[in-house]
Amino acid sequence: MEYQLPPIGTLTTRLAAMSAGVAPATIRDWVRRGLLTRCGGTPKRPLYRVADIEAARYAAKPTRNNQRAVKAA
Repeated sequence: MEYQLPPIGTLTTRLAAMSAGVAPATIRDWVRRGLLTRCGGTPKRPLYRVADIEAARYAAKPTRNNQRAVKAA
């Protein structure tokens, strides 16, 4: 069951993804890579701080060797 309303200043995975303009899988990937940390909730329903989501959104993302560079528009 999803939170009716998460505590002030926090977002669920789905809401964090909507806020950052990415997919929920990307939020989970940021956690796995160490760019974003959970601030509470349960293992199946984590919560994230809004400020941490914004910091992860604009953080330099590590790349893999032989990965094609994305050209800016």
